[in-house]
Order: sequence, then structure tokens, then C-alpha cells
Amino acid sequence: MADLTANLNRLENGEAKAADQILPLVYDELRKLAAARLSGESSDHTLQATALVHEAWIRLGADRQPAWQNRAHFFAAAAEAMRRILIDAARRRQARRHGGGLERVDVADPALEIQAPGRDDELLAVHESLDRLAREDARKAELVKLRYFAGLTLEEAADALGVSVPTAKRDWTYARAWLYQDISQSRGGA
Repeated sequence: MADLTANLNRLENGEAKAADQILPLVYDELRKLAAARLSGESSDHTLQATALVHEAWIRLGADRQPAWQNRAHFFAAAAEAMRRILIDAARRRQARRHGGGLERVDVADPALEIQAPGRDDELLAVHESLDRLAREDARKAELVKLRYFAGLTLEEAADALGVSVPTAKRDWTYARAWLYQDISQSRGGA
């Protein structure tokens, strides 16, 4: 990661070639983060980890990388890009023109079982609740993005946010409880 920091500094100083060297340095880590995030998605999810990394890279600026403050800033932006890509994909799948909330049914199946709402509902509920949390406490919302959408450990997320691990643990406990309560209320529960 020292090479990444050096290239980010070179990029900030105006060296255009530094952008070409950033992707090879972060690709494996971004791919692991994407794979971890996609492992929790439903089986009918069509986005693969490689495609998620490439789409995130394009949204981050591809060869025209902005001036990143540091490694944490870059990975926070990558986590946010992955989050938005997954949210956009979930919204597209739920759009009326794509069948809305309708489920695919195998007509050859005599039972014609219709499954419960998939993970898209959960993903969209977390996204909407996370936006509300961000208005209340941006750092806690950023921690959730890094953990939930980028798959960082608590220690990695604390490092990326520049806070101590105990602070990150307190923030994580609070954010999880806050999100649970907010999602329950929005669904008509609690």
C-alpha cells in the first residue's frame, strides 16, 4: 500500500502517468471487497465481482483519477461507488418495466411456489435507512458503508476513517441498532 500512497501523491502533484499505476495496485483488494459484498447477494444477481470492480473504477474516474487525499479517501470512495452500483442494479431489477416486484415462476413446477421478497428489498431498505443515518451522523453512516458495502473489517474501517478501533466499535454498535430500528419503523414494525 506504500506504492499506492506514493502514486496518489504523484497524482496529486499532477503526474498523469500515476493514474495508470493505481489500478494494478488496488485491483486485487477491490476484487476481494467486491467478492465479499456480492457473496451476500441473491443467487439471481447477475453482477460479478470483476464487473463491479470495473464499474466502480470507471465511476471513480478511470484514467482521470481525482486528487485523492490518501488511501482511506480512495477506499471510502470505492466503497461508495460499489454501494451505488449495487443500489442502481437493485432498483433496475425492481423497476416496473422490468417486472417490478414480480417473481419468476417456473411454469413446469406443479407447486408454482412463489418466493418471498429477495435481497433487493433488504438492500434498498438499508440504502434508504443509511441515507437517513447520514443526515444524523455522517461518520457512522460512512462506517456502515465501509463494513456493509465494501466488506472491510472493523479495524480496516477504523483506519480508513481515522478513528480508534474502540470508537469504531461504539459507532458500529450504535449504527446497527439505529438502522435496525429505522428499518423496522419504515416497514411498519416496532
